[in-house]
Amino acid sequence: QVQLVESGGGLVQTGNSLRLSCAASGRWFSNYATGWFRQAPGKEREFVASVSGISGITVYADSVKGRFTISRDDTKNSVHLQMNSLKPEDTAVYYCASRSTRFASLRLSDYDYWGQGTQVTVSS
Repeated sequence: QVQLVESGGGLVQTGNSLRLSCAASGRWFSNYATGWFRQAPGKEREFVASVSGISGITVYADSVKGRFTISRDDTKNSVHLQMNSLKPEDTAVYYCASRSTRFASLRLSDYDYWGQGTQVTVSS
């Protein structure tokens, strides 16, 4: 059974940084694509970033490109999302998701396993 657990969320001021982490059990992140998604109040869940299995190719949403960095730590079987220059519009619950293939996708429906989410709140 695959389980994903996110951590690292919190309340920060505009311009500050946060680092989210996603730990997996029952699956090695290095072999599968991992994505970060977010859902703001009253909005649909949206793609943020992904890292492909094996190759480690990364993809970002335009809204976070240049500010967020997704990375994978194969020694600890974890995936991180470094978020810099945070803005109030980044406020959302952030979810980690794992796909049962090494190829990443921007579509929520392509991911098979999801974490419970971690709240990120950016105050102005």
